[in-house]
Amino acid sequence: MRGSKLERRQAAAVRRERMMAGDEKYLLPRDRGPVKAYVRDLVDSRRNIAGLFMPLALLVVLVILVPDPVVQQYVSLLSMAMLITMLTEGVVLGRIINRRVRERFPDASVSRVGLGLYAMTRATQLRKLRVPKPRVGRGAPIP
Repeated sequence: MRGSKLERRQAAAVRRERMMAGDEKYLLPRDRGPVKAYVRDLVDSRRNIAGLFMPLALLVVLVILVPDPVVQQYVSLLSMAMLITMLTEGVVLGRIINRRVRERFPDASVSRVGLGLYAMTRATQLRKLRVPKPRVGRGAPIP
């Protein structure tokens, strides 16, 4: 019984490693296909303001603990401005992604909204925590 548990853990570790490496066979269905790989590369090659979402959320949680209402008001205003900026960037990113995908894959039948949301979701994740890991560096040219 113990051997089978160890084998399952090892198999799961291998699957996770291959998924992180971008092996198409081991990716989740939402991440599969050449269009999604292209979108990931486009997002990963850019610097995104949306990548500050998690640190901003942490800042908001920490400021809740500060008893000074003036500090809370300023952080609240900053957070609102950042969220509006992130949403605007998401819309622009979605339009850019959809235009580039239509140019590169004219016969692909993918939802424009779905691709935009996929790109925005990827952009909001911290780069080090993205699955699969980025294949391209920031600023790398993507054809």
